[in-house]
Amino acid sequence: MKILVVGAGAVGGYFGARLAQAGRDVTFLVRPQRFEQLQRDGLRIVSPHGDLTIKPKTVTADKVSAPFDVVFLSVKAQALDQAVNDMAAAVGPDTMIYPVLNGMRHMGTLASRFGERAVLGGVCMVATDLDAEGRIVQLAPMQKLVYGEIDGQISDRVRALDAEFTGAGFDTQLSATIQQDMWNKWVFIATLGLVTCLLDGPIGEINSATDGTAIALRAVEECASVAAARGYSIPAPFLENLRKQVSDKSSPQTSSMYRDLEKGKSVEVETILGDLLSHAGEHKLETAVLQAACVRLRVYQKARLSKKAK
Repeated sequence: MKILVVGAGAVGGYFGARLAQAGRDVTFLVRPQRFEQLQRDGLRIVSPHGDLTIKPKTVTADKVSAPFDVVFLSVKAQALDQAVNDMAAAVGPDTMIYPVLNGMRHMGTLASRFGERAVLGGVCMVATDLDAEGRIVQLAPMQKLVYGEIDGQISDRVRALDAEFTGAGFDTQLSATIQQDMWNKWVFIATLGLVTCLLDGPIGEINSATDGTAIALRAVEECASVAAARGYSIPAPFLENLRKQVSDKSSPQTSSMYRDLEKGKSVEVETILGDLLSHAGEHKLETAVLQAACVRLRVYQKARLSKKAK
């Protein structure tokens, strides 16, 4: 399969590099500045699974002229609209779009532009970050891609995708319940992002403070209640594991939103928390902690944009 990875950031760059290392036909669609950096330095990964540097096949949007078999979309929510325009020429009648963005809002955007049939469901489990040198640094051993048809069918095309991704140096799962999987991840990242950003620290430090654990556990229940109201009740073992993670007094864990916040970067507040809060409002749920985190990050985003405008 010809695979186009849209972006060579912390997520797409990581999995795309592993696929390329395993001999898959991978091209990265990148912005001009990243194109120049990759041409100069290569795509570099620092990982507990082994460091890697490759000379990737790269292309900019103006040079995409033919459809790909798979478009692997892993940009941040704020870059989605631009990415959709950039990748349009790569999407043909038989192209599979495999998005691993956070939340669920992007699914409607992609279906509106390219049709529902083109879009698969996707979940990515990895903790990576871009350092100051443009290297992708893997922060924990976990590395997994989950994919499936939205209607739960195990189609020939998704089997072919599974064959392409399997054995490429990371864990994979072909799912017949991908929407549930996406909600599970959404609740996980929303809870972790809410707690670390609202309470301004890693999980261990939060739980070492008086009432920190109570707020963390309240966040779990609020986020899970939204999923249940939407018809995607989070499985009990998943919830129990999440409760353990967010109440661990020795944990150094943060969240990608918190790491972006610490760097003064834009955060995915509306995609991860704001959209969840909207669903809560539709179902008249009490989600005061979720609401507080949304307000805190909206204030941050507004101040950040005001600073940039000066």
